[in-house]
Amino acid sequence: MTSKIVFLLGLLCAASGFASPPVALAIGLGFGLLFPHPFPQESARFSRILLQSSVVGLGFGMNLHAVVHAGRSGFAYTLLSISVAMLAGMALGRLLKVDRISAYLISTGTAICGGSAIAAVGPITGASDEQMAVSLGTVFVLNSVALLTFPAIGAALKLTQTQFGLWAALAIHDTSSVVGAAAKYGLSALQVGTTVKLARALWIVPLALATAVLKHAKAKIQWPWFIALFCLAAVCNTYAPSAAPLYAFLSKLARIGLTVTLYLIGSGLSIATLKRVGHRPLIQGVLLWLLVSVGSLWLIYVGWISL
Repeated sequence: MTSKIVFLLGLLCAASGFASPPVALAIGLGFGLLFPHPFPQESARFSRILLQSSVVGLGFGMNLHAVVHAGRSGFAYTLLSISVAMLAGMALGRLLKVDRISAYLISTGTAICGGSAIAAVGPITGASDEQMAVSLGTVFVLNSVALLTFPAIGAALKLTQTQFGLWAALAIHDTSSVVGAAAKYGLSALQVGTTVKLARALWIVPLALATAVLKHAKAKIQWPWFIALFCLAAVCNTYAPSAAPLYAFLSKLARIGLTVTLYLIGSGLSIATLKRVGHRPLIQGVLLWLLVSVGSLWLIYVGWISL
């Protein structure tokens, strides 16, 4: 009963509109580490639906021309970073003697979009529940660290809004954490980070197809339809300005939804999850994430990557 009351109080706090994304995540993490989760399956299912719905809602606050420009400009960086992350991840997995499927899933989650990519590719590889849990746990732990630390690092280095948004999209695993960190940094960072990250998420499809071909698998590929709906929302905001007050309301509601999503995700991290991850996959995930995040930050800071 106590855990249910504390969980619901935290949920209300996250949904109040006053809690920032990092604060909501921190509250969720505190709950997950201190209390048994009263609704683990329901929370995980609802957080996925809420994330996708909130991303669509964010589209009502974005200009289509800016979306197209950011997506087109970030294409080359995305392709290069995904290729480097996949190759480096598999090499680290082999060096650390992480089983091949777990190493592949961690590499995929780091290269594209965290849990969404792992959820899409995992069934195709024939991953066991344990391998899925280890991969998702590794990516999630690092996601939480990034969300809490990236805004402070960006401020310390005096990154511009565009620079930070691009860095967050390239270096943070999950869309929810990219949006959370970018929203904390500023509106322009949020627009750039969300757009580039969603363009990056589209690579789930070709990677899943390539994995299916290599594995001779017939598993169903999960298409990220919510990205198309995000673009449609941006079209409405750009070409039907008469409904601007409604768009502003939906966009604000979406930001609250993402804050709640981060609370739910944080509440799912438990001591048991940390133990299940183990040290080898976690080391692989940390080293790969440091390579991607530090490398992309340096390239953006010196001006070699820009929009």
